[in-house]
Amino acid sequence: MSHEIALVDDDRNILTSVSIALQAEGFVTRVYTDPTVALKAFADKQPDLGVFDIKMPQMDGMELLRRVREFSPMPVIFLTSKDDELDEALGLAMGADDYIAKPFSQRLLVARVRAILRRQELAKGVASSAAPEPEPVLLERGRLVMDPARHKVIWGGKDVTLTVTEFLILEALAQRPGVVKTRNQLLDVAYHDDIYVDDRTIDSHIKRMRRKFRAVDPEFDAIETLYGVGYKFQDE
Repeated sequence: MSHEIALVDDDRNILTSVSIALQAEGFVTRVYTDPTVALKAFADKQPDLGVFDIKMPQMDGMELLRRVREFSPMPVIFLTSKDDELDEALGLAMGADDYIAKPFSQRLLVARVRAILRRQELAKGVASSAAPEPEPVLLERGRLVMDPARHKVIWGGKDVTLTVTEFLILEALAQRPGVVKTRNQLLDVAYHDDIYVDDRTIDSHIKRMRRKFRAVDPEFDAIETLYGVGYKFQDE
């Protein structure tokens, strides 16, 4: 089954060119010039991935992502202005899975889309090109329960909604409680080799994860920072 990609940008020329490039690679595209219309459509039928422009007049991409995150962990790529580090940092802190600075090549965008969808499949325990495998066992660490097959996270009996990237980072930490993982090690887990991101990107993902867990448990402190080294998961 073809993956469905939602494109949200007020520039119709970008929408058309990106949509054609993705369709040529076998993707199904849904295009929106109005983020409000896109938001309503996502609530009815969630796409496999979204590509959002940040600078839009009706509702900027960050606000659109914030509202989407209220009901969906779908992966999102931001299109940002060239060298706008503030946009990039804010977008990642809010839970975007990747960003691409304009102007960009269609080949780069397609590569990023494929990489994120591959990570999503891995997080769900699905190998699209292989025969079905037995369902993975649950990963249980104290109050934490992770179900890779269903991309489901539970803390103290309460659901916690994580993005694909956040899930992969948490899984890497929880697999070996007490063992320190450097930022580079976590980047290797969360990002494909053909994608370059700064190692401080991990800090943004960790901060967002902590906020999500503390929303269901204000005392959450299972992810420990070792300054200058990395992070570790503290098993109870």
